[in-house]
Amino acid sequence: MRDALVAAAFQLFLERGYEQTTVDDIVTLAGVGRRSFFRYFPSKEGVVFPDHERCLTDMTAFLGAGTGEEEPVRRVCDAARLVLRMYAENPTFSVQRYRLTKKVPGLRAYELSVVWRYERALAEYLRDRFAGRPDGTLQADVIAAAVVAAHNNALRSWLRSDGQSDPDTAVDHALGYVQASFGSSPGDGHARAEEQEDVVVVISRRGAPMWRVVREIESALGRE
Repeated sequence: MRDALVAAAFQLFLERGYEQTTVDDIVTLAGVGRRSFFRYFPSKEGVVFPDHERCLTDMTAFLGAGTGEEEPVRRVCDAARLVLRMYAENPTFSVQRYRLTKKVPGLRAYELSVVWRYERALAEYLRDRFAGRPDGTLQADVIAAAVVAAHNNALRSWLRSDGQSDPDTAVDHALGYVQASFGSSPGDGHARAEEQEDVVVVISRRGAPMWRVVREIESALGRE
């Protein structure tokens, strides 16, 4: 019934226009009552974005299922890919929705509220992971916003191509930029620690022969 309501709604939106279509029109075409409509969707706007609640639930579950050992920025980038997967499941519907949303200011506002909820879910995960860091909350909010912006940039590019281009390649490229800018490799901290251990200061007399200076450095590094 849910799918039938969505199909009826978009048929009418395309034929009559969004503003000219009422909930009564949708339920009449779908052959159900108004109560059935509002059982699935809180409003007419909701029928335009039928899968976002499920996707948001999946994203929250994905972030919560981690062990805590994952690299945080990579984790939120992987979470954002769930949104792409949802759009790519039905390219025709996604493109129709994109075109409709561009024309209707109220739908653009509704979409922004949905995007903000995704961003908040990512930020909350990062805030927890960055707890105790200097500016941890700031970092979490900035990175979450960057992930959403990068994902949406690639997603819109795919939608503008009428779903003909490769969405995975575009999103991987965009999220790779975020990962390179804000992420860290697992061995980075260890490597920096090793570099710090190898920094030594040797004091030697002016004019001392080079072999003696080298021997003092080797001794300081414990290589004798």
